[in-house]
Amino acid sequence: MKEIYRKLCESEPSIPLFSQAWWLDAVAGDQWDVVLATKKQQVIGALPYVLRKRRGFRLLSQPILTQTLGPWVRPTHKSYPKQLAYEKDVLGELADQLPNYDHYAQNWHCDRQNWLPFYWRGFKQTTRYTYRLDLKADKEQLWKGMQQNIRSDIRKAKDRVGVDVREGTLEEFMALNRMVFKRQNRTVPYTSKLVSGLDTAVSARNARDCLVAVDREGNLHAGAYIVRGGNTAYYLMGGGNPELRNSGATSLVLWEAICRQPETVEVFDFEGSMIEPIERFFRAFGAIQTPYFHVSRSNSKLFKLLITLRPQRS
Repeated sequence: MKEIYRKLCESEPSIPLFSQAWWLDAVAGDQWDVVLATKKQQVIGALPYVLRKRRGFRLLSQPILTQTLGPWVRPTHKSYPKQLAYEKDVLGELADQLPNYDHYAQNWHCDRQNWLPFYWRGFKQTTRYTYRLDLKADKEQLWKGMQQNIRSDIRKAKDRVGVDVREGTLEEFMALNRMVFKRQNRTVPYTSKLVSGLDTAVSARNARDCLVAVDREGNLHAGAYIVRGGNTAYYLMGGGNPELRNSGATSLVLWEAICRQPETVEVFDFEGSMIEPIERFFRAFGAIQTPYFHVSRSNSKLFKLLITLRPQRS
């Protein structure tokens, strides 16, 4: 299955970045697999997943640093009623092929808006939001589309603080990234080895920007790690020095990341957050609130009980 899927990814541009086989290799190693739907020897649907075993439970999910996964359905030019019938068959076949599991949970790509065949099989859905910026507008329109506070931060960082944005090393960026987790008293959820391997994979495809904001004295203020796939760029990771948070450099480094995207990129995805202050910050760039689905199902009553008792995060 995986070798068939690898060949599919090499020839099918509609498969999103985070569902590409090479991406899954980089972030999940041998832990990922895929189920396929076929018709007349052509793959018409795919659903990659990561299988983890935790405390005796079998969990189907998605890897770290992977915002969305979920099913891919081969695009067609059918009429709308026939399109829905086609999706029903493909999605249903994918759901039925999933291996035995105690709990399934994945964020689906925002382009996948039909989850009804999964609902009919007992799955649940929670709507979440990302923020996406249309880059087909020119730079002046993008600038005017941002809220005043973001424009003021950018001017402050450049003119008053003397911050400049340049390509940084992975080590420079990761130092800034770790500062964020340290400030929040949280453990970094990924290892340096994993990030280094991912960086090697995306760099080989010229599919990333590693930007840092630096002042005249050489102090690192903020950083942004951007990855690209198809017509979309994603703000994968950020970082910042908590002692220099008021310099405006975070707004500047994101603005530079937006401006530096190649012409082939039409959408900048902030990988939106459900956390209110982060949502407010992304929204201020003029990005459009875009829903995506978190789809889940628990086959284990015990696991379902543990989820209920677990403290909820924002």
